[in-house]
Amino acid sequence: MLNEPILTTRHEDGWDVPLLVWRADGPLRAVSSAPLGGGVGVRRWVVNATVPMSYDRDDPAAHLAGLAAGLGLAGPGIGLLTGVDVTEVLTRTDGGVRVWATVGLGTPVWAADPAPAPPAQRVGTVNIVAYVPAPLGDAALVNAVATATEAKAQAIWELGLPATGTPTDAVTVLCPATGDPVPYGGPRSTWGAPLARAVHAAVLAGGAGTVVPWSDRRAR
Repeated sequence: MLNEPILTTRHEDGWDVPLLVWRADGPLRAVSSAPLGGGVGVRRWVVNATVPMSYDRDDPAAHLAGLAAGLGLAGPGIGLLTGVDVTEVLTRTDGGVRVWATVGLGTPVWAADPAPAPPAQRVGTVNIVAYVPAPLGDAALVNAVATATEAKAQAIWELGLPATGTPTDAVTVLCPATGDPVPYGGPRSTWGAPLARAVHAAVLAGGAGTVVPWSDRRAR
């Protein structure tokens, strides 16, 4: 299973910058849109790292791999970045599914905006990490990402924002690597339904207040 995340820091550019680290008891199957470890495969850990709003590195995967090495994380894993202070992670559970979300909605956009404006320099990333306690087949994993994204968009709409997400959102869904694979992950399936409810609850709670970028707090 995926253990609760540990909050730690790394020293970078003269500052102690927070990051969350999840370690698995054993190999897990995963699907992710993260810059490091994205795609479908077996993964052993997840990192969600805060970065300043001035972050402009063009090698985020290499950056995250270096952070993982510094934490002693071995084997394949998943790395996420956000301008949100990850100490504000929201956790929700439903029917055995567990979801963690860091929610920044400062740059809300419609997915199909015909003329998207340049993104504003405000914290605007929703990172979702979910653990489903049943093995999901490839199609179910992909469907679970769609389900989580739909639930996120529903929460954003209920928050009163004219948007479906932000330009840099990422979703990660993990599950056991062994056992008979479950074929479905849609919002009315056995595991998709609690996943949707947990994601919805986490994003709704995280977006209810004003999120100040970590780098803005650091400057105070």
